Amino acid sequence: MPKGPQGQKRPADLIGNAVKVMRIATGEEPENCGPEEGKDPAAAALGRKGGKARAMRMSAKERSEVAKLAAAKRWKR
Repeated sequence: MPKGPQGQKRPADLIGNAVKVMRIATGEEPENCGPEEGKDPAAAALGRKGGKARAMRMSAKERSEVAKLAAAKRWKR
């Protein structure tokens, strides 16, 4: 069975798929692309504070070394 961009099921035959696309385009049928929740809110919250927490744990010398490595990688491209 063919799948849409978000993994939703689509009709297997050509005409059935064309009819479904036409109905979605004209607004007769809603486009169901699956859940639109995105990331887990708890994981997103941890991700936002991860860099700040790491920077607070590091000494000034360690932060400087990491910054130098990052700059070298950016210039190496």
